[in-house]
Amino acid sequence: MALVEIRDLTKAFDVRGGMSGGGGTVKAVNGIDLDIEEGETLGLVGESGCGKSTLGRCITRLIEPTSGTIRFEGQELQSMDAKRLRAARRRFQTIFQDPYASLNPRMRVGEIIGEGLEIHGLARGRARREMVLSLMRRVGLREEHYSRYPHEFSGGQRQRIGIARALVFKPRFIVADEPVSALDVSIQAQILNLLQDLQEEMNLTFLFISHDLRVVEHVSRRLAVMYLGRIVEIGPAGTLYREPRHPYTRALLSAVPVVDPAQRRERIVLSGDVPSQVNPPSGCSFHPRCPFRQPVCSERMPELLPTPEGTKIACHVFGPQPVEGVAQARARRGGPAEAPTL
Repeated sequence: MALVEIRDLTKAFDVRGGMSGGGGTVKAVNGIDLDIEEGETLGLVGESGCGKSTLGRCITRLIEPTSGTIRFEGQELQSMDAKRLRAARRRFQTIFQDPYASLNPRMRVGEIIGEGLEIHGLARGRARREMVLSLMRRVGLREEHYSRYPHEFSGGQRQRIGIARALVFKPRFIVADEPVSALDVSIQAQILNLLQDLQEEMNLTFLFISHDLRVVEHVSRRLAVMYLGRIVEIGPAGTLYREPRHPYTRALLSAVPVVDPAQRRERIVLSGDVPSQVNPPSGCSFHPRCPFRQPVCSERMPELLPTPEGTKIACHVFGPQPVEGVAQARARRGGPAEAPTL
């Protein structure tokens, strides 16, 4: 059984039209089905605004989903009352993107990390201090940092504070929301290695959200690709990196820098803008930007179906059951030399 089970999850926001008047509804997350296995790191990638962070915050109940179900350790989170949910929160935590904005500037490091222990009545006084100091040492902070304020630290050190705060309850599941995107490349590597070491030691499960596919490739066992609130492709990370099926996944991977020229992909540049989520296109949301689109693509939404390679893809053209008349489009998909400019 999966540690986290998500079924038909939707989060909609009502928006106003500003000076132009009117308004509408934005489905930032639109009918997501997802399982996260215990001990794995599932990478979640996509363009800015595709709904990655919203999905992560719905899972941890930082925001309330509009519909659908979230099961954690076999228990449905939406059905929990406030007391049960508060206890459950100890077992799933979040590491936020901004290592400074997520820390209270008026609190010292020891207070930030140990605050949850006192709120939940788990440790106070000297016992709390010893627990916090032990955790600080584990994430690479020194004892003299205990009484300092967040503004006295570098970005990498602040993110270590955020990681220690997330680990203080010894959780089983962590949503890491762009945890290294605000850091220098050399510091990114240190934080990623730290997270992997902690995962092995504490048997942690991660949902790792990022727009940087190099980072996701380094840490993830599986990869899910989101576009306009939906998952369009998901599967083992190695399979998706070697042989992506969905045109959107191919475009994302073509932008990843590589050192070895033999592994370099032909750059695929997407034309057009991301459609408005207030007025999304009919059918497949990617079809206005897809060179392989067929009439059916604008008529109905493709289902997320399994492939022989062990992945799942939502595409009428390159899915396991392609629509008629797309043999030429599928043939064009063959090699990098024939990859079109999107």
